[in-house]
Amino acid sequence: MPDPALLKRLPAIASALILMLATLMTVPMALAQQASPPADAEHNDDTTPAAPDDTAAATEATEATEPSTVIDYGPRVTLTPPEPIEPPPLKSLEIMLDWYPGLQHAALLIAQHKGLLEPRGLQVTLTTPADPSLPTRFLAAGRIDLAVSRQPLLHLQVDRGLPLVRVGTLVDLPLAGLLLRDNGIMESPAQLAGKRIGYSVEESRELLLPALLKPYGIAIEELELVDVNFSAVIRMVDDELDGVMTPQRLALPRRLGDEGVTARSFALEEHGIPRHEGLILVANRDRLGAQRESLRRLLEALADATAWSLEYPEEAWALLAENEPALDTPANRDAWPAMLMRLSGRPAALDQGGYRRFEAFLYEQRLLETLTPVEKLAVDLGAP
Repeated sequence: MPDPALLKRLPAIASALILMLATLMTVPMALAQQASPPADAEHNDDTTPAAPDDTAAATEATEATEPSTVIDYGPRVTLTPPEPIEPPPLKSLEIMLDWYPGLQHAALLIAQHKGLLEPRGLQVTLTTPADPSLPTRFLAAGRIDLAVSRQPLLHLQVDRGLPLVRVGTLVDLPLAGLLLRDNGIMESPAQLAGKRIGYSVEESRELLLPALLKPYGIAIEELELVDVNFSAVIRMVDDELDGVMTPQRLALPRRLGDEGVTARSFALEEHGIPRHEGLILVANRDRLGAQRESLRRLLEALADATAWSLEYPEEAWALLAENEPALDTPANRDAWPAMLMRLSGRPAALDQGGYRRFEAFLYEQRLLETLTPVEKLAVDLGAP
C-alpha cells in the first residue's frame, strides 16, 4: 500500500518537476539571445547547469517569459552614388575680327564650329567691327580680350605708344596687295602718280603705299587716296578707281571680275617690301599676365583646327560653307586652296628674325619714329 503521506505530497512534487523542466528549457534560450549569433556559436555538451532552488527558479522563469533585448551591432552604412563633379566654368574670350568673317579667319571659325574650344575650357565670342580701325583701339582700351590684326599695323601702333603685343599668328604669309585696273595703261606701281587709289586699312595709307612708291620716286601726296572701308568692290565699280590697296588680295580679283572689272594683282613682297605675317592675334600687353594660360589653350585649338583643315581640305570647306553661308561664294571657293596653304600650322611660334627685319625696314624708310625691340612687339606663348 502506498504511503498516505507520500500520496499527499505527489502534487507538490509534480509541480516542482514541471517548474524545473521549464527553467531548464528557458534559460539556454535567454543566454543564446545575449550571445553572438547562434549560427557561429559552439555548444558545450559537457556543461550541466546546476539545479536552482524554488525561489530562484521562479524568478528566472518569470524573466524568461519577458521580451528579450535585441542586440545592436553598431551603425549601418548605406552606399549611395557620389554627386557628379561640376566641370569648371568656361573662360570667356571676346575676339574682335579685323573684317567681316572671311577665309583669312578660317582657323578661328573652324576651331569654333568643330567644337575644339569648349573641351579646353574656353568660350570664345567673335565680333565684327563697324570700322576696320576699331579692334586694336578697343583692345588698347581694355574693352575686348583679343583683336585680329596685321603685322604692319602692329608695328605702326606700337610706335605710337599703344600697349599691344602679338601673341599668335593666323596667316603666315602676306595677304596685302595692290590691285590695278587691267586697262592696258598701268603696268607697274611706277605709274601710280596722279591716280585714284582706294585703301581700306590704316597701314595701307601710312606704311605700305609709301614704302611701295619710294623706290619709284613717288610721294604718297601725289596719289588721290580714297577710303573705301569694307566696300572695295563697289567703290572700284561705281567710283571708277584706278586701283585699290587691299588686305584681301587672294579673293578680291575674282570678285571684281564677277562685277565686270578686270584687275592685275601686285604682291608687295615682290616690290621691295619684306615678307611679313598676314594676320595675327594681338593682346593688350598690360593684361597679358592674367591671360597666358587661356591664350595657350586657344592657340592649341587653332593649331588643331589648321592641322585638320590641311588634312581634310574639302571637309573643312564644307564646314565653313555650312556654318558661314556668306563665305560660300565662287570667289572664296577659288581662293580656298591658296588661303589654306597660308594658314599658320604653329600659331604660337614667333619668327623673331622676321619681326626684327620688318621693324628695321620701316624705321629705315622713316615710316616709324623709334626702333622697337622684338620683345615689345611680340611674344612666344609656346616657349617654355
